Amino acid sequence: MDDSELVRAAQAGDISALGTLLAGHRARMAAVAIAVVGAGADADDAVQEAMTVALARIGDVRDPAAVGPWLRQVVRNACLTYLRARQPLPLDEQLHAVLPSTEPDPAELLERHATRDWVWRALEDLSPPLRLVMMLRHFSGVTAYQDIADACGIPVGTVRSRLAKARGQLSASLLATADDCHSDVSALAAVRRSEVEETLAAAERGTLAEVLAAHWSPGATYTWSGGQGDANSFLRGMYGDIADGVRGRITNVLASQDVTVSEINLINPPEDPLHCPPTVVWVQHLRDSQVCDLRLFHQPRLENALSA
Repeated sequence: MDDSELVRAAQAGDISALGTLLAGHRARMAAVAIAVVGAGADADDAVQEAMTVALARIGDVRDPAAVGPWLRQVVRNACLTYLRARQPLPLDEQLHAVLPSTEPDPAELLERHATRDWVWRALEDLSPPLRLVMMLRHFSGVTAYQDIADACGIPVGTVRSRLAKARGQLSASLLATADDCHSDVSALAAVRRSEVEETLAAAERGTLAEVLAAHWSPGATYTWSGGQGDANSFLRGMYGDIADGVRGRITNVLASQDVTVSEINLINPPEDPLHCPPTVVWVQHLRDSQVCDLRLFHQPRLENALSA
């Protein structure tokens, strides 16, 4: 099939056609990246970032015959993002960087174009450290490199190197699994979401200890900005917030076989509106379907992010 036919097939949900299309244009995309940012890691990262965007937004291509120029423009945009990252951002761009985007997020777009399960199947082929940074960067609200570093407990440089390695492996896995059948990732996410909902509800009921005993493995660790502890530390923290009038509302749950990322809005009591930051992220690592490690990360308030 030519490009037009491949685009139409991809927009209709043919995953194999989408993989063939991206493979055919990869060399020209790489040439654009090298021309803009020079040969090296930044060019490779820009191509991988552009291919991830293309996976999510193939449905936005209005002229299938012009998909080549469209893909090359996506690469240019990714390169410009890398170039801007080397320079201080003006205030208006800093504000844009920390405010919620009005664009559909990658997860919603992938769902719409019937490729979500394919991508998540490929993500499962990554090692847990690589998979986690990709989940945060492309499917959660924790997208800034420093925030990802804080959520994972690793240096920013390690985030960059893991993302670069993960994108390369993900592209290879996507092309290799284009014709396979893929499990329903939404079903797994629904199970994990119900477990998080049960945890929050149990904290309000005063039965959190029983839930942790059922879902946490013995010796599980809990890490937050103030230190590290165990299930009892998490229990005390949750009950302390409940006693202070804080409540949580789940906004997003991402799930792979051994990691769950939960984004939760914190609703503070009217008399103490600044008691907790507005959002908390739980990164849960699982072993044999039980939580073996939980890292809690508070996203910075808007005023703190702008002053950083």
